[in-house]
Amino acid sequence: MARYTCLFTVAISVNNLPRVLNETLESCNLDVIYDTGDYMMAREVPGQVSFPKLVTVEVLIDKTTATDEEIRMNFVIKNEELPLQVDNHCRQMYNQVSQAVSDNQHWKLIETVGG
Repeated sequence: MARYTCLFTVAISVNNLPRVLNETLESCNLDVIYDTGDYMMAREVPGQVSFPKLVTVEVLIDKTTATDEEIRMNFVIKNEELPLQVDNHCRQMYNQVSQAVSDNQHWKLIETVGG
């Protein structure tokens, strides 16, 4: 199973975060399938790659330390594909999601920690 993680700290209002995060994930060809407010799950839209390569993105939002100046989000990007190559599909989606979060103009990126 391929699995990549990244921690983002962004400056955005807690009220605006769900909408902006949803739009960001959708821009990466992901459908949000579950949202509890502090946890969001999105899946890659089928049709482009085989089923085991379909990526799931889990976002854990740390609301315990959230302020209007800073919110931490932990992204886990994974699929059932064995990561036999460095540039596998899951890694490509990880790069795409990371870039979309970094480039989003609706929040200010404060910190990124990749894993």
